Amino acid sequence: MEYMSIQQAAEQWGVSSRRAQQLCKSGAIDGAVKEGRSWRIPVQAQSPVRAKPVERPHTLPLPVGISGYVEAVTRYYYIDKTLLIRDFIDALPKVSLFTRPRRFGKTLNMDMLRVFFERSEQDTSVYFQDKAIWACGDYYRSFQGKYPVIYLSFKDVKYASWENALKDIAAIIRSEYARHDELLDSAACNAVEKQAFQAIIDDQADEVALSRSLSLLSAMLRKHYGIETVIVIDEYDTPIQQGYASGYYDQVVAFVRNLFSGAFKDNSSLAYGFMTGILRVAKESIFSGMNNLKVNTIMDDRYSAYFGFSKEEVAQMLAHYGHADKLAEACEWYDGYQFGSTEIFNPWSVINYVDENCYPKAFWQSTGSNEIIGDILAAATPEITENLRKLMQGETVTTYVDTGVIYPEVKKNPTSIYSFLLVAGYLRCTEIIPQNDGNFMCRVSIPNKEIAFVYAKEIISRLLPERGESTAAAIQQAIFERNTEALQKHISAYLMETISVYDTGSEAFYQGLMIGLCAILNNRYAVRSNRESGLGRFDIQLCPLEKGLPGLIFELKAATKGSESLDKLATEALQQIDKKCYETELRASGIQEVFKIGMAFRGKEIAVKEE
Repeated sequence: MEYMSIQQAAEQWGVSSRRAQQLCKSGAIDGAVKEGRSWRIPVQAQSPVRAKPVERPHTLPLPVGISGYVEAVTRYYYIDKTLLIRDFIDALPKVSLFTRPRRFGKTLNMDMLRVFFERSEQDTSVYFQDKAIWACGDYYRSFQGKYPVIYLSFKDVKYASWENALKDIAAIIRSEYARHDELLDSAACNAVEKQAFQAIIDDQADEVALSRSLSLLSAMLRKHYGIETVIVIDEYDTPIQQGYASGYYDQVVAFVRNLFSGAFKDNSSLAYGFMTGILRVAKESIFSGMNNLKVNTIMDDRYSAYFGFSKEEVAQMLAHYGHADKLAEACEWYDGYQFGSTEIFNPWSVINYVDENCYPKAFWQSTGSNEIIGDILAAATPEITENLRKLMQGETVTTYVDTGVIYPEVKKNPTSIYSFLLVAGYLRCTEIIPQNDGNFMCRVSIPNKEIAFVYAKEIISRLLPERGESTAAAIQQAIFERNTEALQKHISAYLMETISVYDTGSEAFYQGLMIGLCAILNNRYAVRSNRESGLGRFDIQLCPLEKGLPGLIFELKAATKGSESLDKLATEALQQIDKKCYETELRASGIQEVFKIGMAFRGKEIAVKEE
């Protein structure tokens, strides 16, 4: 065994020779032996001295799932959106509705408005003094802490029955009443008002009384404080969407119409009203006769920068956390939304991306229910289905967009699918052509890689019959492993279990089937069909989106005679790929390895050949 001296050990451990000697005497050094007056210490001896931690600059935690304004600005990394307040004060509409996709900062912004406007015993100006709104001047500051505020959030009202949904809405209203229980002792409010107030607190109010609850509460607050009330309702359309999905749409719409009418229509106790939701829901459905409503959709320029992150804001966040080199990847995955004339990133996904050390994933897909998408796709015509496949292949589709679309139109008017997908965040508008009715003709496309993945998992998979997604996953594995036998086996099983012999017959049918199955690969491949390459037009091409993956070309044949050999047809299909030089486009893109697949079909039978 090799040994070192006290002096050598002291230098290695960063202590004095005397301290090293004391450690040896105390038995803290395993294997140390004393020879005469000196100590011999094993070279491999572990240092008994704990290393000092390396100091590093403090970085604020990321606001994953944080929707409270005060908490966000005092404890987390916060991107300043307070100029929304300035833009509102400049316009001062009586009632504002902001429609944006889920997880785009609606709740945080509404809570910001609550904290800014609400009068309180606490000095809440401290939460704005270092923000952009405070630098705008005394006029804007004069609105801070001035009004009583009613704040309701319906974001979690998701029940299978109207009875339970109403119970939850009653509990939300009851909680807000309890927040203003000073009104029970107010000399400005009369006994009848206090009795109705107490009935809601005690959960004794019926549906009619609940539908008038905002009118009552705002009137009592105005009397007590001598100034009109600000009313904020977050995610107003969540119970409406759930009602549509669960069969109580008419009941919830009737209730919400009366609730909003009392709050916002001809309410002399109202200072300003704010609402958020995903859909506008047409005026005749909810906002009948409400002439004071200003709707701000994703098509409008006003407020376009305040929901979601700009490219500059994302770049600053990445730099703050030491990931400045990841901007291009963040753009590829989470950019691409177009709100008015502003390019926007998905804020939920960006925050989670940075929080997970910039490992890209589809974070947004698990943040909410896609039940409405199922209904949309169930009503899709063959033309719409084909357009969805085009979108999956990176193409654009031109469509009419009605930002006031309502849920029942899904089944009555299948073309409303594009309006739903656009306002819900599944599409982006790349070009707008205004129409005389106030709506738009738009060129739409999939905004980014994350949403392409969501399409594959949440939308395209719904277009495939039962077991379509699991079969596609097995086909994906067979393709990656270049396992022709497994590929033939899984496609054959899929045909056997999911289609009718009466559906088959044409090459076009099988091509559509294969494009649908290949769409599940969209997060790794661009799926293209019927495009010119070399000396002809290939049936299906998969162009890899990641380095190291092979390109793939599929050529399909359908047997026209019962006696035709499928093996022979599949071989002819494979030979056609070479003869027509279909791999030319992939080679020109720098793809070195090209996997060529010939397929032949007859009814539920298939033969596969590969090169």
